[in-house]
This record gives sequence, C-alpha cells and structure tokens, in this order.
Amino acid sequence: MIKVLLVDDDPYVRHGLRTILQSDPDIEVTAEAGDGRQGVEAARAHACDVALVDIRMPHMDGLAATRALLALPAPPAVVILTTFRLDEYVAEAVQAGAAGFLLKDTPPTELVRAVHTVAGGDAMLSPEVTRQLLDTVRRVQHTVSADERTRLASLTPREQEVLVLLAQGMSNADIAKHLFASESTVKMHVSRILAKLAVENRVQAALLARNADLGRD
Repeated sequence: MIKVLLVDDDPYVRHGLRTILQSDPDIEVTAEAGDGRQGVEAARAHACDVALVDIRMPHMDGLAATRALLALPAPPAVVILTTFRLDEYVAEAVQAGAAGFLLKDTPPTELVRAVHTVAGGDAMLSPEVTRQLLDTVRRVQHTVSADERTRLASLTPREQEVLVLLAQGMSNADIAKHLFASESTVKMHVSRILAKLAVENRVQAALLARNADLGRD
C-alpha cells in the first residue's frame, strides 16, 4: 500500500486529489495539510511514502516544505503540484530534491501513475512540461562547476549513456528497453550515477546532465 500526504491550501483541490488517488486500491491518503508547516507536522505524525505538495502556500511555501520534508528521518518522495507556468520557483523546488512535478490539471490516470512511479524510486518528469522545466533551470542556474564536470567525467561510457536517457525523462523500464538490458541492471546503473554525481535523485541528475549539455554533439 502506498501512503500519500496531500499538502495544498485549497480544500477543493485536496478533495479532488483524494478522490482520484483513493480510486486506486493500492493507494491510501493518510493525511492532508493546508500549508507547508502543517504538511511537515503531518509527515512526522503519519508515515507516508509520497507527498504531493503545492508550490505556493501561506506560512510555509512548497520550496521550504520540500526541504523540510526531505530532512525528516524517513522522508517521503516529494512531487510538486504546479500550474502550467513554470518559473524559477518551481526549478528551485526540484533542485531542493523533489522527485518530480505535475500540473494541477493532470489527468487522473497520470496522477495515479505518478504516485506509483515516485513510490517505486523513479522520477516523475511529465512529458508535457519536462522540456520547459529543464530549459527554465538552464536559464536560471549557474554554469556547471569544475567539480561537477569532474564527477560527470567519472561515469563509465554506459553510465553516461543511461544518464543521457534519464535526462530525456525516460523511466528505468524505458531505458531498459532502449538499451536491451534488464530493468535491474538499469537500476544498478542509476544508483551508481547518483552516488558518483553526489545528487539526491534522478531529477537532479537529469538537470546536471542537461546543464552540462551531456549527449549533445
């Protein structure tokens, strides 16, 4: 059972999300919160695997909430909820360690799939907005440092190949099919990539790859 925390200041949005998610027998909404501060307290009180967090809220916004949630002893995977417009604020939230992001009008089936995806350790890079987010981050983020380039250079050719596909928004299953490899082998490569690059999750690895123009001739 995947346990989910909903953090949004709009009770109607929370109700809609709860209704959609609990239509899946493998998902349970264990707690709700109306702002980031309440969300962190709820995560402490109720064990959860995934937290859906609105980016803009009173008292403690989504960026601060993401950092606080991921600092917990048993942190949930954080998925940012946003409007269609992507800006530096959203990019910073992903850089803070969020496992992905979704539009608030995401179709129900995709929302359910996203929860399963991040609960399983994959990042959720929605196809509709992946390119926009990565382009936004490249505009606002500093250039790749010498240390980051050294870490990228430490990857084996196969790991670099996996990282390029990961940066295109592919899941482990997609990468496995593309490389004619097993999914377990891809998971092993991804784990090593994250460790070598000293990043917390797949999204951060993807952003670093894109900022470094990895895979572009």
